Amino acid sequence: MNQIVDPFILGGSAGPVIKAACQARLTLGFVDDAGTTRLVERSHFGPLRVQKPLYPEAPSICHAIVVHPPGGVVGGDELHIKTSVASGAHAFVTTPGAAKWYKANGHVSHQLIELDIAAQASLEWLPQETIFFDAAHVRLQNRINLGKDASYIGADILCFGRTASGESFHTGKITQTSEIRREGKLLWFEQGSIAGGSSSMHSPLALAGNTVSASLIAVGKQLPASLIQRLREEAIALTGDPHAVGVTQMKTVIVARYMGHSSEMARQWLTRMWQIVRPELLGREGVVPRIWNT
Repeated sequence: MNQIVDPFILGGSAGPVIKAACQARLTLGFVDDAGTTRLVERSHFGPLRVQKPLYPEAPSICHAIVVHPPGGVVGGDELHIKTSVASGAHAFVTTPGAAKWYKANGHVSHQLIELDIAAQASLEWLPQETIFFDAAHVRLQNRINLGKDASYIGADILCFGRTASGESFHTGKITQTSEIRREGKLLWFEQGSIAGGSSSMHSPLALAGNTVSASLIAVGKQLPASLIQRLREEAIALTGDPHAVGVTQMKTVIVARYMGHSSEMARQWLTRMWQIVRPELLGREGVVPRIWNT
């Protein structure tokens, strides 16, 4: 494995401590057991874990919290999370706090998320925010495969630099690709690349000078035009800026976006969008998980 210097572990007079890049994998499997969704597989390698299954809503919805014990990702680390939801099951997956991607130290960090949602199953993939420290070099990949009549709600909040600490994203590079397929047919594909300090940080076609971006993507049945309009109106009312938000429906795919400078506002926006979409798409009230408030 690559040998890297962790800038957050200092070795005093002996110099920095050298540590190996981390390889971590987590595989989760959910099945329907006579109306109860059970977590039947949670195998792992390296520092990725999932806490015990929780049922704060009903036995039919299994909540799982993915934990990365080191608390941050350094240059060269590789994370791979694979989740499968069997027919009729409903899983809700989140994280206990923000993911932190540290300085690259000459190595690229990589995260691959693979989600397989069988026919008539549902998965909500709603991690908390992701913070990219200055000089981070990160490659993110999301691959979602849906069966017939499966439903999916996924989201992310990306924070470029620790603005609360006065840090900007001056150097480094973040690339992200996301693809969603149903029964092998491509429904949605997007890719982006942001280099710290580049013109794309300020271009109206990219971040437009903002430091926080957030997305919610929902796939299932086509929703009424009145609901799409409600999403737009409530997003504008919450943020106070019609240029900071947008909502689009393309057949069975809904995409909502936010850009701004506040991760807290992004969280409020994302929560509200989810609370509106969830009852229509999944037939469940959008009760905020307790872990989001801790």
